[in-house]
Amino acid sequence: MTTNSVKSERVRIFDTTLRDGEQSPGAAMTFEEKVVVAEFLDVMGVDIIEAGFPISSPGDFEAVSEIAKRVKNATVCGLSRAGFKDIDRAGEAVKAAKRPRIHTFISTSPVHMKHKLNMGANAVLDAVGVSVAHARNLVDDVQWSAEDATRTEHDFLCRCVELAIRSGATTINIPDTVGYATPQEFYDLIRMLFERVPNIDKAVIATHCHNDLGLSVANSLAGVLAGARQVECTINGIGERAGNAALEEIVMALKVRKDIMPFTTGINTTMLSKASKLVSNVTGFPVQYNKAIVGKNAFSHESGIHQDGMLKNVETYEIMRPEEVGVKETSLVLGKLSGRHAFRDKLAQLGYELADAAFEDAFRRFKALADKKKSVFDEDIVALVDDEIVRAQDLIMVKSLRVMTGVGIPPSAEMTLTIEGEDKTAEVTGDGAVDAIFNAIRELYPHTVALQLYQVNAVTEGSDAQANVSVRLEEDGRTVTGRGADTDTLVASAYAYVNALNKLLVKRKKQVPETLNVAR
Repeated sequence: MTTNSVKSERVRIFDTTLRDGEQSPGAAMTFEEKVVVAEFLDVMGVDIIEAGFPISSPGDFEAVSEIAKRVKNATVCGLSRAGFKDIDRAGEAVKAAKRPRIHTFISTSPVHMKHKLNMGANAVLDAVGVSVAHARNLVDDVQWSAEDATRTEHDFLCRCVELAIRSGATTINIPDTVGYATPQEFYDLIRMLFERVPNIDKAVIATHCHNDLGLSVANSLAGVLAGARQVECTINGIGERAGNAALEEIVMALKVRKDIMPFTTGINTTMLSKASKLVSNVTGFPVQYNKAIVGKNAFSHESGIHQDGMLKNVETYEIMRPEEVGVKETSLVLGKLSGRHAFRDKLAQLGYELADAAFEDAFRRFKALADKKKSVFDEDIVALVDDEIVRAQDLIMVKSLRVMTGVGIPPSAEMTLTIEGEDKTAEVTGDGAVDAIFNAIRELYPHTVALQLYQVNAVTEGSDAQANVSVRLEEDGRTVTGRGADTDTLVASAYAYVNALNKLLVKRKKQVPETLNVAR
């Protein structure tokens, strides 16, 4: 495929979210929702809004009629089959539009004509001519589609297209109805029509590609390269079966790859993310995380190699800026694949500056946490580093802990503490798991203090969230509060109690190690 002879031109965006998109099983929209989506598409810069199939139901007719009244800039289109009753209903629905269009269609492939229509080639040709002429008597803008065009015999397709244009069609749509074509095949099909249909310059050629083989966007772009100047698509690619070409992907592909596709659209791309969320909300269809352009992960990076490149130059791994599609910023998601560069950058964003030894220890703990959690949030890192800062001063440290508890089992804790460089181990029971842990600490480092507070808070959401435990101890009028964080609440409890105990040692004027070099 080549574009050397193609000049920069405008490609019209025909959005069929409210018609073909709504045909997705379970994606039906209410009257109010269709109007809201249509108004958003109009503001976003969509050229043609296919508002519905007016004859399909009274509700759809009313929605198309209301959208025709509300839309200020876009052409409003109603779909109809080849029968006069369908066409009249569509014409009635769009008559109040500033720019009304009737879109009529009929099947042209051998399999459809035989098994769906039970019509011969001549009968279909007659239907094409009379349906388009009837629609043209109602509106000046008529679109005709050859359903299942990619499986239609070329000679017959050329005859149908020529007749539709001669009968008054201003736009000719070439659908890949069942998502069967490959990009090269679709390109060749459009080029064939330009070369063989004598009056093809009198109409705009359009594409309408389904995604059954995952090729809808590629086929649509191939059609544009071949000379099509209208692309039919939907927000998030919703539609029957595997869906349609995604509007956001078409628009951004044309914007990013102007070097080989020198075409423009009228879409305000900064509204694409909002459009995606709006359609997802009204249909109840979630957007897959790795969906191109509008997926949650479209501008997220977790791999350490990718994060390192992004921190040096965003062009290493991003071919467009998130702001272009309405996303606030790139997200460097910290996880088990993240490297030191990304972790140090995140610490700096959070206000931490750690000495090398302290950083390496914090990075080791971060990696251990990332192996336990799917996502590591800023709050997790704050808790982790703060806990590291606190525990680095401890004379008493938790080396290991094993807790046994359950229905009918006496709770017990087997714990090893490192006390001033010496490991000591004990196994103790208690009234509960936490009580057993605290009893084990008392056994290993005998002391008499009053426990005034034991409090647990989740650092983030989810069952794998870190627990942030606070313990307040009182001894001879001296009160200290210790903290500990871990994805295991019992481990965090041990950390918190030992930290509080260490603070009491400080207050007793015992020597403590040099603190970490930390600035917040």
